[in-house]
Amino acid sequence: MNTEELQINWKVGGMTCTNCALSISKYLNKQGLQNVSVNAIDGSVSFNADKATDDKTLKKGIEKLGYQVLDHTRVVKRKLLDTPLQKFLFCLPFTSVLMLHMLPVHIHWLMNGWVQMLICLPVFVLGMMYFGVSAIKSIRGGVPNMNVLIALGAFAAFAYSLAGTVLNLGETYLYFESCATIITLVFLGYWMEDKAIQTTQQSLNLLAANQTPMANMIAFDDQYHENIFPVESRYLKSGDLILIKSGEQVPADCKILSGSGLLNEALLTGESLPVKKNAKDLLIGGSILEDGNIKAQVTAADDDSILSKIIFLAKQAQSEKPKLQQLADRISAIFVPTILLLSLITVLINYFSAVPFGEALMRGIAVLVIACPCAMGLATPAAIAVGLGRGVRNGIIFKDAKNLELFKDIRQVVFDKTGTLTNGKFKIAGYGFENMAEEEFKNICFSMEKISNHPIAKSITQAWRTTNNSIRWKTIEELKGSGIKAIDTSGNVYKLGSSAFTGQNDKHHLSLTKNNASLGWIDIKDDIREEAKDVVDYFEKRGITTYLLSGDKFDKCKTIADELGIKNIYAEQSPQQKMDVVSGLNAKAPTAMIGDGINDAAALAKATIGISLGDASGIVVQHAQLVLIGNGLKKLPFSFSLGKQTFLTIRQNLFWAFIYNVIAIPVAAFGILTPGFAALAMGFSDVVLAANSVRLRWKKLV
Repeated sequence: MNTEELQINWKVGGMTCTNCALSISKYLNKQGLQNVSVNAIDGSVSFNADKATDDKTLKKGIEKLGYQVLDHTRVVKRKLLDTPLQKFLFCLPFTSVLMLHMLPVHIHWLMNGWVQMLICLPVFVLGMMYFGVSAIKSIRGGVPNMNVLIALGAFAAFAYSLAGTVLNLGETYLYFESCATIITLVFLGYWMEDKAIQTTQQSLNLLAANQTPMANMIAFDDQYHENIFPVESRYLKSGDLILIKSGEQVPADCKILSGSGLLNEALLTGESLPVKKNAKDLLIGGSILEDGNIKAQVTAADDDSILSKIIFLAKQAQSEKPKLQQLADRISAIFVPTILLLSLITVLINYFSAVPFGEALMRGIAVLVIACPCAMGLATPAAIAVGLGRGVRNGIIFKDAKNLELFKDIRQVVFDKTGTLTNGKFKIAGYGFENMAEEEFKNICFSMEKISNHPIAKSITQAWRTTNNSIRWKTIEELKGSGIKAIDTSGNVYKLGSSAFTGQNDKHHLSLTKNNASLGWIDIKDDIREEAKDVVDYFEKRGITTYLLSGDKFDKCKTIADELGIKNIYAEQSPQQKMDVVSGLNAKAPTAMIGDGINDAAALAKATIGISLGDASGIVVQHAQLVLIGNGLKKLPFSFSLGKQTFLTIRQNLFWAFIYNVIAIPVAAFGILTPGFAALAMGFSDVVLAANSVRLRWKKLV
């Protein structure tokens, strides 16, 4: 993104199908905007714009297409008959009365065309105000939407009936009940569809609902007396002091200043067991303090919090389109014109086959109404919304929905060792030094390692943190995967790292040298994760080849590989070599790599799917396509299973969408369904699709 560009995120109301999203996307692209993403399910619209972009012009352009950019900073007054349910309930009494003339016992006054027209008129007007206006605006936008079919079908039935009434052509020309039924049942279908689609969003909605709890903010008066007052968490800023009481939700990312407690982080990590937190520990906004009393300092404002970033990444992934959806979108773009042509052909074929024109017209209208581009447009987003939501609920964050379909092709899995197969909680197993005092040796090592974020470096700095002044180096640099090089003010060159880097005895993990002369060594121990064996077995049983890729020595890698059952080992690899190994494996077969995101950035980027492990503070690791927070390695099999099942659900949904239209359109063309039943079937098709997607929320995985 250009540094002068900003990402704009809007919520747009009025979208009912994928063609609505396509028309908005097409308009924004025409305005020269970049990275346009429109999600028909939740109404989110995002794009990149420079500072000169006129927001008001863009909003007016979207409104001319028949949609509305929602402003959350002010309360929008609800209009009369605003929701599909309200519209349905308004239309139902009029439509019910019109349907009475179909009873075996005729109600004579109801057989009058003018009476039927007056009863139908309120329904027709409401329908045209909604479907008709939307249809015209969508045509103007260049992508006709579903409402074009509904509006044209209802208008044709009303106009034909009106002509029959005015010309007094008899009861066989009266189809006012068909017009009213189409409009009424489509409103019902839209309401059912909205309710069904909302269930696909429940996991993300639950996260969003936890974004703005109340906080107990601590402030001091002019006498330095402590005061506590309630404030919405969205108003908290980095540096603010807060009090969190037992049973309360942590209102923002923060660091404990005093107190301790048991934190339930299930909302973000999927782990049900509470975690003990003490002074200096970090707390994730959205977690629950089950027991304890804590004073903390806010470390991230609302927009920069881990919870906000998780929601942003999940919504961003939801708006991405896998290849199958891109195919469905191309079909949806030409669907409405195709159905209009098929409807006209239906009328002509039936009429010239000696079917009365009124009945031929009803068959054509049934074709218009029963066809459903919505099903094709929502097939993928509905499944993705549920799949991503279930992932988020379990601490699994997909950065791109396209990766969901890549899991089915993975044939090789590469594991980093340190912090991935091992728990990353390093301890110093032993050390030795020469020609200096022990404290001097420790101080040199501490002064060098403190610039690094590597887990081994952190273990050394925590163990040997000194109260003495650490050494001030003239220059110091970290060489990823090798070690640290420092030069003191006298020009002496110090190296601390692997034997290949320092040129020393390779029996030890780390060596320290001064001007290439040995000063000492350090050995580190790191235990294998208890779940690592089960995870490796999961892939081996499914015929997926596993690899161990590490910068550590071969004998140490082989010991771990033998214990876990990994037969393929790449040891003593630099970050560049790791990248080359993964690139080579990926060229042979689709490959997933799992690493801790510290020295594995380049290798993760070369994999078909790069998977980063780490705690929640690492959620924005930019080089991975999938981030596992909490006890990440344990979630790896679940991630693979979720990806495959989500893709399977997408295929099922698309099959249903296509087969529904393939069967429904000919059935309507042959007059087996009335326009009213066709409208009901159209709405029901979307409900079936959403219900199949929602099954993913409870489907057994792994």
